[in-house]
Amino acid sequence: MTAATAFRERTTIDDVTARLLASSAELSYDPQTEVAWDQPIPEDHYGLNPEWSTLYGTRLWSEMSEEQRVLLTRHEVGSIMQTGIWFEMMLQQLILRDQYAKNPADSEFRFALTEIADECRHSLMFARTCDVLGIPKYLPPRLTVELARLLKSTARAEQAYGPILIAEEILDVMQRDWMRGENVVHIVRTTSKIHVVEEARHMKFARAEIIDGLEHASRFRRERSAMLFAGAAYFIVRAMVSPEVYTNVGLDRQRALEEVRTNQHRKAMMRLSCVHLMDFLADAGLLTRRAMRVYQSVDMI
Repeated sequence: MTAATAFRERTTIDDVTARLLASSAELSYDPQTEVAWDQPIPEDHYGLNPEWSTLYGTRLWSEMSEEQRVLLTRHEVGSIMQTGIWFEMMLQQLILRDQYAKNPADSEFRFALTEIADECRHSLMFARTCDVLGIPKYLPPRLTVELARLLKSTARAEQAYGPILIAEEILDVMQRDWMRGENVVHIVRTTSKIHVVEEARHMKFARAEIIDGLEHASRFRRERSAMLFAGAAYFIVRAMVSPEVYTNVGLDRQRALEEVRTNQHRKAMMRLSCVHLMDFLADAGLLTRRAMRVYQSVDMI
């Protein structure tokens, strides 16, 4: 690679991150003041739009009382938020490892630290939401947690940013609906709005880093990254709503899990939330046949 080529590539990523830094300075939120934390929570308001509930459209959903439906959606959104906290803690480590010892004068470095600051605020925001809604602790399965330890310790370049993009893209479509839901509790609407606005910048950053990382990647490396992304997606999707949710709202856990597994409405909503992600992965040459099979197994495509 010539010095001129390296400079052009560096300028390209710097142009992207310089714009993102300007956007962050112009439009960012402080959840401590933006969210009406002390405003009463209406008893009949859902935790998320009912259409995004894992059981919506099932026979079990039709048998549930309205009070149970409200409670279920609050526990579901709490589980999703706590999975988000777990993942945001992991992605902060991924970004720090990738940016370690890079030039602090670069806009890429400065935006990376800006994103980490955003993620800290988001995690605190989600944690407080769960506290206000009275949601118990939900964590991904032990295997997922341990595999994530390996990922955050070994991922480099595009492999660090792929899982970040996947998690953020899936949540983005969901939260765009939640923030407009008139029958969704106000703190979920507001926190969703904050997350959508600020994560839009994070997704642009992740896409730019992935494209930059794959610029001169070999076929083997691209295939390996494609499978790593797909594997991360598999565990992220499966961890979003804990099986404990159904037990904690008074449902038969095994029956609930079986109805979720066969719920065609849930599968359609999941595919809807992944359309833009799949388009990007295809354009980047990361939607290989092997990877597609993994995405299909969790209804992302």
